[in-house]
Amino acid sequence: MNSESITFVFINAALINNFVLSAFLGICPFIGVSKKLETASRMGMAVLFVMLVSSVCAFAVHKLLVIIDAQYLQLISYIVIIASAVQLVEMFIRKFSPVLFRALGIFLPLITTNCAILGLALFQTSKDYNFVQALVYALGAGAGFTIAIVLMAGLREELELSDVPGLVKGTGIVLMLAGLLSLTFMGFAGLGG
Repeated sequence: MNSESITFVFINAALINNFVLSAFLGICPFIGVSKKLETASRMGMAVLFVMLVSSVCAFAVHKLLVIIDAQYLQLISYIVIIASAVQLVEMFIRKFSPVLFRALGIFLPLITTNCAILGLALFQTSKDYNFVQALVYALGAGAGFTIAIVLMAGLREELELSDVPGLVKGTGIVLMLAGLLSLTFMGFAGLGG
């Protein structure tokens, strides 16, 4: 597959180099919000939206900083962009779905400190993607995050019906499941050629 094609950029971000299961970015919401499938899927959509907005803004800010020769302001600019996007999502969810707002709890504002979103902005800049590639990369990364958190939520809901030994009950079994999911996603590495 051509490494510059839009399809490869999407598959690379969603599966091959999944931010959560391959790069281990965004672990806090992955572990914290994956108890229920409904909450996890909505958190995935919120993160996907923030990634899209952040990606577009980071692309524009990067171009502007290159023009004015101020690339040293990149990191702080990206942090401001991400915080603003999360505030937008938080206000939207609070207004239109108070139940979801309460269900996500502290994890919604913590999207601001989600290193997967900052990583997205930094990775797309370092890969020197054009606008369309950056947009597809953000969609792929958001889809990959959503896939990972929904898979984990499904497994955790099934786990509640299982007889788990007391020694590994709770966080222990969740971390083991995360490790197994990560190993499973390593199988996608062959797609990169």
